[in-house]
Amino acid sequence: MTELAAGHGWNDRRRYWWPISLVVPSLVLIAYGLVEVSGSAWFWWTGAVVIYGVVPLLDWWVGSDASNPPHAAIDGLEGDRYYRGLLLATYPLQMLGLLVGVWVATTAELNPLQWLGLAITVGIVSGGGINAAHEWGHKRGGFASLMSKLSLAPAAYGHFHVEHNRGHHKNVATPEDPASARLGETFWQFLPRTLIGSVRSAWRIERTRLLAQGRAVISPRNDILQAWFMTAILYAALVLVFGWAALPFLIVQAFYGAALLEAVNYIEHYGLLRRKDSNGRYVRCEPEHSWNANQVVSNLMLYQLQRHSDHHANPRRSYQTLRHFDDSPQLPVGYAALIPVVHFPRIWFGLMNHRVLDHYDGDVRRANMQPD
Repeated sequence: MTELAAGHGWNDRRRYWWPISLVVPSLVLIAYGLVEVSGSAWFWWTGAVVIYGVVPLLDWWVGSDASNPPHAAIDGLEGDRYYRGLLLATYPLQMLGLLVGVWVATTAELNPLQWLGLAITVGIVSGGGINAAHEWGHKRGGFASLMSKLSLAPAAYGHFHVEHNRGHHKNVATPEDPASARLGETFWQFLPRTLIGSVRSAWRIERTRLLAQGRAVISPRNDILQAWFMTAILYAALVLVFGWAALPFLIVQAFYGAALLEAVNYIEHYGLLRRKDSNGRYVRCEPEHSWNANQVVSNLMLYQLQRHSDHHANPRRSYQTLRHFDDSPQLPVGYAALIPVVHFPRIWFGLMNHRVLDHYDGDVRRANMQPD
């Protein structure tokens, strides 16, 4: 298929810019090249510098784009294998980066700060793997399910495959959802709540599914155990090859990757609440229940995750077809600039609380409030 979607004469202007998405899984390899050329191990901090420094600057320079593909072009874009191929290319880069990272961590002479920079860069790649797994997890078929679980293995976050699709998408923007941040809830309050709550929710969902099928919960059919087993095999193989020094490195990078994902979750639905209908049921998730951002560069790097409203309204829609909605609440900047901010509650509240209130016309009772 050409760049003219489904023959409708519409040109995806971003078509040949989408390979930018491969920068994130390549960050360890980029850092390795810089270390080799410069001879300085401080370049292991490249991941943090690129994501939290370079990308926000590029977002500011390039700007935003709220344009949408026409409805007639959607089917053609969905069927274009070019976009799926880019997503598929993420995994070997992710795994090669992990391998290089563990090798360097266990063999190179790094001081503690350089070791930490390497762990953070590898963790960013693993966090990016969760984002790729998120895209795979919403596609149909056994291959997509397998790719989702494999992509989650480095971050030891296999339960996300169950919780996100069957938990978060059902309960999003409600107090019942562990992955929806509440107005006035700090990131440091949210992080343990979502880490623990997501595992509990995923296990409850999978247990219910298996028992309804008359199957044992502890069995090879358990999607969570399948994904966790992949992590166990991966970590055991790396420890076998590189020694026990690999294990603390794997744990640190996995925690950072998971925390990075949860920082994004914190941003995506902060303070937003679905009201209940006359029957006491939450209304259908609409664009108004997710924060959106149209910064071009970060959307290209994150498979357009920032167009989150359309994703929740149409979970099966692929990244290249996600649309902007004028009635969805808009973030002031992209995720890359906001992720560091969430770690400082006063700055975050000053930036976002008034936007939540503006979205609800000043009526705080319509927001998803932190109980205290």
